Amino acid sequence: GDIVFIADIALSEAHLGEIESLFKLYSRKGELIYIDHHPEPIGLKPSDLSGNVIHDTCCSASELTYKFFSDYLEWDYSRVALYGAIGDYLDTTPWALETLRNWDKRTIYFEAGVLTQGLEGSRRLYDFKRHVVKHLAENKLPSGLSELLVRALIESMNDEELRSWVREHFNSLNNIGYVGNPPGSLGKAALYARIYSKKPVGIAFQRHKGFYNMSLRAGIDIDLNTILRQITPRLGGTGGGHHRAAGARIPVNKLKDFLEELDMTLENYIK
Repeated sequence: GDIVFIADIALSEAHLGEIESLFKLYSRKGELIYIDHHPEPIGLKPSDLSGNVIHDTCCSASELTYKFFSDYLEWDYSRVALYGAIGDYLDTTPWALETLRNWDKRTIYFEAGVLTQGLEGSRRLYDFKRHVVKHLAENKLPSGLSELLVRALIESMNDEELRSWVREHFNSLNNIGYVGNPPGSLGKAALYARIYSKKPVGIAFQRHKGFYNMSLRAGIDIDLNTILRQITPRLGGTGGGHHRAAGARIPVNKLKDFLEELDMTLENYIK
């Protein structure tokens, strides 16, 4: 049968029944490998799913995946895993720190920057992203892919414009800094909204049809994942992610309610 490999995709509470059924189906017909590092969903332990499931919040999915396949890889593929760990801001795990000692740190961080910035600037270019995957699978440097390098440079210039834009357009509540429809990455806009508003949490949202897609970033140890998974279903949306970096999808007519409820909920974490 076929081999299905899934990595770094969180399990959504809204689709747990379908997920369980699909995991059983693909495991029965072939082999299914699922590797993830997001907090487990409410109501299901990933270890209860069918298939070969590796779930751990200890580190990046890149690190988990490298460890899983390490017996089949040359050691120098560890730098590819480091690119992913750095891109996920999870480069201080024991494995990452130990592995970095065996590489030139400046080179690794440069290549990780080229990769993450270049991919950020290639959001819907799926064929190009497949080309990048093939390039990395051959353990070639991200900077050796000229189109990726150019996209990374352009994205960095766009980020600088975004930073200035957020500084001029953010709004704030007691515990939240936020911006709507930023001209760039929602994640980075949320980060800058937090920084310039000097609030514990930054939010950036963009309208898509009848919903607002949003990114949230926390500057202190706040469990955004749990908060969003509690608030968003009551408002007809979905949300979750990591403790300090998460995302949500909220109906357009519930945005004000969401911001106010989140702001009040954060009071309990900040006191």
